[in-house]
Amino acid sequence: MTTKVQRQSVIVRIVGEQEVTSQPELIELLGAQGIEATQATVSRDLDDIGAVKVRVASGNTVYAIPQFEPDRFAPLDQLRRVMGEWVAEVALSGNIVVLRTPPGCAHVVASALDRSRIEGMIGTVAGDDTLMCVADQPDGSVLADKLRQLAGMN
Repeated sequence: MTTKVQRQSVIVRIVGEQEVTSQPELIELLGAQGIEATQATVSRDLDDIGAVKVRVASGNTVYAIPQFEPDRFAPLDQLRRVMGEWVAEVALSGNIVVLRTPPGCAHVVASALDRSRIEGMIGTVAGDDTLMCVADQPDGSVLADKLRQLAGMN
């Protein structure tokens, strides 16, 4: 059985590689990869990963995953949900807080953090399963504690 994180990772990859115009089409593409999902599940997944519909050169509207939208504010409850579901570890080194996620999920957490405009954080840098959060103070322990709390680790 495929986990939510695995399914959402596949959705991010599919949407990034091809033009997906509808949820039923996405359900078929997931099915072709052995992942069964309902329309309601796919709808929630698209919302969780921040997918939006954009018009492309062909005139179609397709799903896209924005890399960074500074004007799209992430509400605190959405940030808690993302952090609680995908952050497995929080570590601190000076003013850098390192978060570990499942493979393919670091960018989703980083985007939610960037959009949340958490006090004490300058920004993030995300890889595949690791992201760094830069604190605005030389000692990032306050930020690390705040991120642990958001992830349900305190």
